[in-house]
Amino acid sequence: MRIGMIAMSGTRAFSPELTKLGLTLPGFVERGKVIASLPSLGLLTLAGLTPPDIDVEYHEIPDLDALDAPPTGFDAVAISSFTAQIGQAYRLADQYRALGIKVILGGLHVSALPDEAAPHADTVVIGEGEPAWPSVIDDLRRGALRPRYDAHHAARLEGFDLATAPMPRFELLDLPRYNRLTVQTQRGCPHCCEFCASSRTIAWKYKRKPVENVIAEIRRIKKLWAHPFIELADDNTFADKAHGRRLAQALAKEDIRWFTETDVSIADDEELLRILGDSGCAQLLIGFESPTAAGLDGLERHANWKHHRLDRYMRAVERIQAHGITVNGCFVLGLDHTGLESFDEVARFVRESGLYEVQITVQTPFPGTALYRRLGDEQRLLYPGDWARYTLFDVNFTPTDMTTAELESGFRDLAGQLYSARATRARRHPFLRNDIRRRRGSAGHPSVEA
Repeated sequence: MRIGMIAMSGTRAFSPELTKLGLTLPGFVERGKVIASLPSLGLLTLAGLTPPDIDVEYHEIPDLDALDAPPTGFDAVAISSFTAQIGQAYRLADQYRALGIKVILGGLHVSALPDEAAPHADTVVIGEGEPAWPSVIDDLRRGALRPRYDAHHAARLEGFDLATAPMPRFELLDLPRYNRLTVQTQRGCPHCCEFCASSRTIAWKYKRKPVENVIAEIRRIKKLWAHPFIELADDNTFADKAHGRRLAQALAKEDIRWFTETDVSIADDEELLRILGDSGCAQLLIGFESPTAAGLDGLERHANWKHHRLDRYMRAVERIQAHGITVNGCFVLGLDHTGLESFDEVARFVRESGLYEVQITVQTPFPGTALYRRLGDEQRLLYPGDWARYTLFDVNFTPTDMTTAELESGFRDLAGQLYSARATRARRHPFLRNDIRRRRGSAGHPSVEA
């Protein structure tokens, strides 16, 4: 039996103006290329769960329209896609089914809307893939696939233990095409941000992978790639500071460079920052979301956590970058109760904080999120079901304090300011200069342009 693992990869914008803009702004293009080149760790993990007597191939399809024909010769394919590319994923699934190849669909979007996905698949997997996959394989062998496998139900009863997660099949990758590989150290997040469409939507609990398992995966990668750059495929790597210290201490012994996402509270832990500075950590991506109280109020639904942290934002950037770790600050435009002034406020914060890098997106109500449900109830969704517009860069809802056109033009103008070659150089120059001094003194690690 042969199974194809098919990832619909790449990033794009629906708006022609944004697409054109992205092609001309160096800072925007750099991060886009990084995201587009990340392999699907979920599919590689399922490949690691697949019995050795089954042949497995891994393929990425950034643009179905550019293919003469999809890879074939499989008994079954497992297809994973983000929301913006789900239309192409469904088209690909239909092509495979027309050839008599069984189709298994899963991932965040499919888990949120299994009834939408079902007509395009022989089976859909809802929730985490690992607990469902052994049953999928057994039923596939018997020719008795069920219409759906609901890991959400199983997770409520038992929960999937990351200590039992298999070794991903990194050897299936065509390594020269990647500038970094991914390893997961935790799943979920203790915070509850309304817009979040991360693994929290399929993992009911915040959970951690044992540090020794993480290191084993990194060492497996190092056997294939002597000096890899690792991106931790986490939602919030250092939410648990005790686990984070153990992880960072272990990473420091592996002679790698790495990147991850976490929250701003990491700046409160001087010991952890010191360890990170010596561990090969090149950059932390932190979701600031907004530099204003109006934008943050109510965004985190459990304790209004981010709103209460606003007065620490500036100092946090300074403390983290003082340890030789660059910060990529993320901001969401179009949040409720923010108006035309929000674009200047983000630009001012980026300039005054000394952020090394910045990432801006438009608030996007992905299916399965609390934001999607609320905006739907308020009849503010502009293109429900038109998933090609759900890119993080295109406006698909009605804002509260500006028009849709104002949000679109404000986003384009801000992107032009922040991602121009001149602005990018200005942000990076002070840090790169300090980094040269550190390397001459044999301390620290070179920064990453991510």
